[in-house]
Amino acid sequence: MMEIKIGVRSVHRELIVETDLTAEQIEEEIRNALAVQRGVFVVTDVKGRRVMVPVHSLGFIEIGEPEARPVGFGGTL
Repeated sequence: MMEIKIGVRSVHRELIVETDLTAEQIEEEIRNALAVQRGVFVVTDVKGRRVMVPVHSLGFIEIGEPEARPVGFGGTL
């Protein structure tokens, strides 16, 4: 699972999206959106919801490290 933080111009809070896409797939989606006039960056989260942001409104996109899925029931001792 990968966490993406999306900064939108004139919005004080960033959008945080968890997705099953790889960093390379996310970068490809960003490049495709930027290549089109009036492009829209679209990403689907792990629950199947789609987030759409017009590229002219993007302030930044931060792609996090892949998160390891927890295994077992307990925490560390």
